[in-house]
Amino acid sequence: MRDRDRKSWLRGAPPPGWVRVLPVALLAGVCAATLASPDPLDIGFLLGAIPPLAVLSYRPLATAVLGGLVLVVLSVPVFRLNDPGSTDVLTVGFVAALSVVVSFVRSRRDAQLVTERAVAEAAQRAVVPPLPERVAGVRCAGLYRAAQHGTLVGGDFFDVREGPCGVRAVMGDVQGHGLSAVATVASLLGAFREAVLDLLDPESVAARLDRRLVVDSAAVRHSELFATAVVLEFGAGETAVRIVACGQAGPVLLRDGRAVALDVPVGTPLGLGLSDVSPPTGVTVPLRPGDRLFLASDGVWEARDASGAFYPLLDRITGFAGDLPDLIERVWADLVRYTPALQDDVTMLVLAPVAPETR
Repeated sequence: MRDRDRKSWLRGAPPPGWVRVLPVALLAGVCAATLASPDPLDIGFLLGAIPPLAVLSYRPLATAVLGGLVLVVLSVPVFRLNDPGSTDVLTVGFVAALSVVVSFVRSRRDAQLVTERAVAEAAQRAVVPPLPERVAGVRCAGLYRAAQHGTLVGGDFFDVREGPCGVRAVMGDVQGHGLSAVATVASLLGAFREAVLDLLDPESVAARLDRRLVVDSAAVRHSELFATAVVLEFGAGETAVRIVACGQAGPVLLRDGRAVALDVPVGTPLGLGLSDVSPPTGVTVPLRPGDRLFLASDGVWEARDASGAFYPLLDRITGFAGDLPDLIERVWADLVRYTPALQDDVTMLVLAPVAPETR
């Protein structure tokens, strides 16, 4: 399975073991071959590749040591490397010295990349912190993958919070993706977390998010800032959920081995300032023990294969068994196989009320 979020060793991650072993193995192989052969071997040119190979994984000191060993092997008569002349030795020595300089530059770059990735991970935890396994009477699991390569945050967001009126959840998608949308995501999540504590119904929460975007975009000339979102509220005993959809389809209900897209009226997106003219409206859906609600962003619904066919989420999700985190990981793995080149942020959120007798 191809994992799109795996760090590449060419982008600052630690190199694989074979890259570190290769220079030493090549040096040992040349030495062993020359000693074992009854006749001189003209393979000294292979030693010239060792310092550049060492640059990929070793620090300057180790690169210098390997370069020095190469010069020793070239100069020691016992190896009989076709009696290299002074020009050959000087060339290899220059390559070794240049490799030490390149190794120094690479080490500084890698240290900077590690620092920047640590900052990005801290920003992600601050903006979209990892979900707990359970919030009051609701179990939850989420997954987020940014579309922009090299970033950990983007335009999708989700959160689950407990407040005086019960457990509330939100999942949304800000216009655009990548680093340009991070500030808007942070603003919306801050507004949501405050609204959970203060407002009495999910419709009011959605209206607060709409107002937040309107205020944020008022100071920006020709701003077209908007977002889509779904707000959910689990009532007392988690026997029902009220759903408010703003420019985005409602969740999928997983019940008794079937997947049903809930018929939720889709209102206007957030940020258009229409909450007073057309207030958000929600629907209440009764829940049974064992029910799960699966929410997915456009990055899932609108993913296409090579022929242009949309990802058939409703058909495939019923075939994935397992607990909430397992379900999300299996959908993600299947999505990556179905759509090798994902172009949008991918967000998934699964919510499962816990039966009162099992708490």
